[in-house]
Amino acid sequence: MGNARCHQSVLDCIGHTPLVRLNRMFADSPAEVYAKLEFLNPSGSIKDRIARYMIERAEQDGRLKPGDLILENSSGNTALSLAMVGLQKGYRVKVVVRDRVSREKLDQLHALGVEVVMADSSLPPEHPDSYNNITPRLAAQTPNCYFPDQHGNRENNDAHYATTGPEIWEQMEGRIDYFLAGVGTGGTLGGVARYLKEHDPRIKVIAIDGQGSVYHEYFHHKRMVRPGEGLVEGLGDEFILPTMDFDLIDDMYQVPDREAFQAAREIARTEGILVGVSSGGCIWGIERLLGQTEGPARIVTIFSDGAARYLTKIFNEEWLRERDLL
Repeated sequence: MGNARCHQSVLDCIGHTPLVRLNRMFADSPAEVYAKLEFLNPSGSIKDRIARYMIERAEQDGRLKPGDLILENSSGNTALSLAMVGLQKGYRVKVVVRDRVSREKLDQLHALGVEVVMADSSLPPEHPDSYNNITPRLAAQTPNCYFPDQHGNRENNDAHYATTGPEIWEQMEGRIDYFLAGVGTGGTLGGVARYLKEHDPRIKVIAIDGQGSVYHEYFHHKRMVRPGEGLVEGLGDEFILPTMDFDLIDDMYQVPDREAFQAAREIARTEGILVGVSSGGCIWGIERLLGQTEGPARIVTIFSDGAARYLTKIFNEEWLRERDLL
């Protein structure tokens, strides 16, 4: 109980999450694999970090004023984090989510009193009502509105440079060979990678992209492709975002939907840790990485959220079977 103390606000509980070794999944490997349990943040995901950071920066410089509306587009986790921070600070919150967002995330958003706008995920990225285009337009049309813009605001990256990166470095006592994480907006990977590489340029950074995303092709071949369909929430995007730091990435893998879902199920049954599908993608990436390396290595990954937000998907065999994911 040495570190137990009374916090003045739930916001003071954000960050300082544990880093644990995955002993059972990689028992036959000489590598040491560690995961940072970001689902232990108070609202349930790593996005608590950027929600608090961006809101407080906007308050400090006057972009966000008492009584304003916070408007953001999100795969769900940032929306929930903004809702928690907004409620603590007295702001209204409105979010745009894709119509394929999990039922659990929608239920939690409604429970927090968030106004939700559903974006048609079948629309092409250039359509004015597509997920990435509708929110800036709504923000411009809404008086007394603050648009954090996690997809274009470099404070997203800065939040992880200031918190997640230093925590990992300290917890690992500066001994890291690989940092592997999923990329959605790119803020987590970019902020952490910048901090780690500043302290040890030998650390290799591996990004995990999602099926249907444009990042993988752009990273490897510097060309744009049409986005495709993908079922893993929070990985990849249909545009190259300003928050993506490709120069900090040493390699990028693109995880198929089936492998991401199956790996998330495997984590639950081997380590007893219930994680989201993007974390399954990271485990698939680590297995691929270990197939390309020899000898001992110290690998760090991030479990961005928990399975409670995807139970009707990850552990619903009927849903998985209908989508050929079993």
